[in-house]
Amino acid sequence: MIEDQASGLRKMKQSRLIKVIAVTGGKGGVGKTNITLNTAIAMAKQGQRVLVLDADLGLANVDVMLGLRVDKNLSHVLSGECTLDEVLVTGPHGIKIAPATSGSQSMTELSPTQHAGLIRAFSELQSPIDVLIVDTAAGISDMVLSFSRAAQDIMVVVCDEPTSLTDAYALIKLLNREHGVFKFKIVANMVRNAREGQELFSKLSKVTGRFLDVALELVATVPFDENIRKAVRKQQPIVDAFPASPASTAITELAKTASHWPIPNQPGGHLEFFLEQLLTRKAVGDNG
Repeated sequence: MIEDQASGLRKMKQSRLIKVIAVTGGKGGVGKTNITLNTAIAMAKQGQRVLVLDADLGLANVDVMLGLRVDKNLSHVLSGECTLDEVLVTGPHGIKIAPATSGSQSMTELSPTQHAGLIRAFSELQSPIDVLIVDTAAGISDMVLSFSRAAQDIMVVVCDEPTSLTDAYALIKLLNREHGVFKFKIVANMVRNAREGQELFSKLSKVTGRFLDVALELVATVPFDENIRKAVRKQQPIVDAFPASPASTAITELAKTASHWPIPNQPGGHLEFFLEQLLTRKAVGDNG
């Protein structure tokens, strides 16, 4: 049974390459969900079919930020009540959102089997997508690490606060030393100007360069913008509510850049491959 599933996933992976981006940060309050949603919508406006996974499984807020009505969420997928396709809701410009649940402690403490079931649900997704963007929870929990490892590209959002840099470094260190991740894309968020964004990136690069074997790339500098707060109050993405604002311009450029990030042909970083690894590991454990 396990071999059949793994074989099927290999075939699917060859015929259906999906760009998988994890947006994370270590610390809460750095604007991670805003970056996720607006990047997704900007990519959709550029012709991409985008799915956003709200992977903050106990404190979901993606649907709330867009004012969307949600009847079912990922907890119903895990319980077997419905498929992943059946819980997807449609947001601005046709983006699809896989909503999590809010205020559920059980969803933050998934067993390895439940976690594998959630990943499997994505491998069985029927809705056509080009890009999957995973909005992880804050912190460095196993769930955050797992979803980050499952992505091809990891965007770490940082802002100019000591705790933001410290937590981002802790996350990068764990992913590097424990899970062999070497490349990270950095988004400097809520900075006063491009120079401050570069300085922020330099601070992080300096400490990672001293202690870790990683490659960091600054992929966006998003300025502090009062229009973000106004857009949130209107439950609209800033790229729609204030398309000419400084933050919108920066995020639109980030979306264009991200659209051209290559999808690796070899295994590694695909959600499908991650499931295959889990199944293989289980098979070895069962046989051992």
